Amino acid sequence: MKTSNIVVGLDIGTTKIVAIVGRRNEFGKVEILGMGKSESYGVARGVVQNIDKTVESIKTAVAEAKEQSGVDFKVVNVGIAGQHIKSVQHRGIKTRSSIEEEISQDDIDALIDDMYKLVMQPGEEIIHVLPQEYIIDSEQGIKNPIGMAGIRLEANFHIITGQVTAISNIMKCVRKAGLEVSELTLEPLASSEAVLSDEEKEAGVVLVDIGGGTTDVAIFQDGIIRHTAVIPFGGNVITEDIKENEIVSIPGLRGRPHKEISIKNLSAIIQARMEEIVEHVDFEIRNSGYKKKLIAGVVVTGGGSMLKHITQLVEYITGMDTRIGYPNEHLASGGSESITSPMYATAVGLLIKGLEKVEKENKKVVVVEDTSVPEMEEEEEEQEAPEPEQPNAIQGHSKEKSNGFFEKIKKFFDEDLEGGK
Repeated sequence: MKTSNIVVGLDIGTTKIVAIVGRRNEFGKVEILGMGKSESYGVARGVVQNIDKTVESIKTAVAEAKEQSGVDFKVVNVGIAGQHIKSVQHRGIKTRSSIEEEISQDDIDALIDDMYKLVMQPGEEIIHVLPQEYIIDSEQGIKNPIGMAGIRLEANFHIITGQVTAISNIMKCVRKAGLEVSELTLEPLASSEAVLSDEEKEAGVVLVDIGGGTTDVAIFQDGIIRHTAVIPFGGNVITEDIKENEIVSIPGLRGRPHKEISIKNLSAIIQARMEEIVEHVDFEIRNSGYKKKLIAGVVVTGGGSMLKHITQLVEYITGMDTRIGYPNEHLASGGSESITSPMYATAVGLLIKGLEKVEKENKKVVVVEDTSVPEMEEEEEEQEAPEPEQPNAIQGHSKEKSNGFFEKIKKFFDEDLEGGK
């Protein structure tokens, strides 16, 4: 099987590790070739805490994915989350040398590369630099400046950072499992690729990914990422509370069995914890400053979104329309139904992000090949230069002929004068 366009998404979560193998079919949809899943034992709240256990879990999931897909892969696209994730806003400026030359992708890449050179706090590293809008010679609100003219190119960036130790631990686990990391992606960004439509991003939407260890929030408005946050609470908090739920045994009357009564009602525990998580989400929405601009409301995904009546709870607390996000927005039909569960949204999103990266690199190769063709044609034109120069040669030759003609006339008159003498 041709593996050049096959991509693997690896979701290293708190409760599970998932590896999904896929490719883009001829209709532009994502075709899932295989999936592997294993229990996650070395990760807590999105951060690796036991490297050996995490490596074993990764190996188990990867082996299953390889067996299902029949693809022997080595490169994976990995997700990252955790309480250590932060985001900042920054503006970049680039002064161009000529107004005649159009703004190109190289100018934008240079701006983005400058952002990666920013000095962060000790122990922090930049994960993503996401352009929000461009400003050309004080003209604001430009989304795509390529092809435009201008001297001063500016851009507002949403910069996402993470702890160096957390990032290096994830990298170390992947390498110890015999794999290489193609790209490290923030998990809410990956989930958004899987469950959100372009119309929702344009109108304004909040993505809430309730995982096992963390709840990830991403806010989009006008098609641009505006705010990201990772809340250190997830489904595991509910599980722990249920475990701590005390059971009291009451002796039965004569001839009757004893009865076990829970001190707390199970539903009350779940509701209390979910309310706490959603209130944190609502705080992040208000903190972003986009609360009143999010027309498409809230999209809840992840394993926690499978709880009954979760949409009603989110609508009640946030006051915004809510739906469950299923990762079938870009998937080809005919695949396994289990893959369309919200709990696999991040893994599918990582796969889509990986496919987009491969397609972008392929486009660059095509552009390079296209630009090399005219150069070859120019060389051929240079080699064939004598042919178009024939008229000039003829003109030069005719000049020589004219000079010879005047010489003959001069010689004739000179001879005539000498004869006259």
